[in-house]
Amino acid sequence: MNDSGARGLMDQETIRARVDAGAVPPWVAAHYEHFRASMLDERDGAPFPCYFGIEAEREGDLLYAACRSTTHKDALLALRDALSAYLAVYRDHADRAPLVVFFAPPNRPLSEAEYHERLWNVLQFLHVHDPEPWPDEIPTDPDDSRWEFCFGGEPMFPTCRAPFYDARKSRYCPVGLEITFQPRTVFEGITADTAAGQRAREVIQERLEDYDGVCPHADLGDWGVEGDREWPQYLFSSDPEQAPGECPMLVSRDHPKVDPELLVPRSRPGAGAEAD
Repeated sequence: MNDSGARGLMDQETIRARVDAGAVPPWVAAHYEHFRASMLDERDGAPFPCYFGIEAEREGDLLYAACRSTTHKDALLALRDALSAYLAVYRDHADRAPLVVFFAPPNRPLSEAEYHERLWNVLQFLHVHDPEPWPDEIPTDPDDSRWEFCFGGEPMFPTCRAPFYDARKSRYCPVGLEITFQPRTVFEGITADTAAGQRAREVIQERLEDYDGVCPHADLGDWGVEGDREWPQYLFSSDPEQAPGECPMLVSRDHPKVDPELLVPRSRPGAGAEAD
């Protein structure tokens, strides 16, 4: 099937209509149906741990994009364009409007180590082709507690789900890699240094244990808290021997890093529009 129906930035109404009409590839439909079920259904009587995610899906606040490859240059340039378009509209779309990106399934089953490699390839590519410089206030060393991934001048928290999770079902996606990009601004008022943030963390951790049936991951932490690191939380390890021991991403403030022509987004579609 031609994947034109999966191009560009999509709001919930658009992706739902395209899925219902069969206007997207089957893998996009499978991704979205599993994502929606994860947010709104219960597992053994336990709701999904992140109640912010549940509310965003229920209220239609999330935005979506699909990417046909974790390694192909053209697919990742299209993802860069969709992410740029997202950053241009998300503040006006809803109070909390993360971007959920569905990736096409690989041609063969991948190991956990290969999923870590694919994730960091995507993030490194986006960094190299970022249309904006790395923000001055964010350190470039991933071993700094205040480091986090940035794109388009925006610090953001990308969290992933993947097929290799057997026990940690809150991170499980049977189709392929899934990344939810959450700009730092969506956490305003609920960070670890606020009472609301501390309570939110307590509730989410309690729900994590109920939903997953295992203790919260040892790498779970808070941005900016001494001793916590952001990057291992993007794709939690299931088998520590297959996870990177240090952040694979190389960050530089040098800008631009590639031909400026490749840094200019080819389009800035609004929600539901098609990218070139």
